[in-house]
Amino acid sequence: MSPRILRTFYHCAIESILTGCITTWYGNSTAYNRKALQRVVRCSERIIGGELPSLQDIYRKRCLRKAGRIIKDSSHPSHKLFRLLPSGRRF
Repeated sequence: MSPRILRTFYHCAIESILTGCITTWYGNSTAYNRKALQRVVRCSERIIGGELPSLQDIYRKRCLRKAGRIIKDSSHPSHKLFRLLPSGRRF
């Protein structure tokens, strides 16, 4: 199979299962569990023949996206938890 088809399968089937609700569970997972899940990603990389994002990278990206959406939505219950720092540039 072509690497493109394998990559698509990985993103649709494997990554979606590994990263379901990652913003909820990843922060509380043990190092042992993270390492075991990262082995699945590395094994998939060898099969596909290309580089894939690590679970840590996916977790960070999704947390930032979620925080950005909360900041933009003033009616969100967690909106009040984000305050600008004195510099006015970061939360």
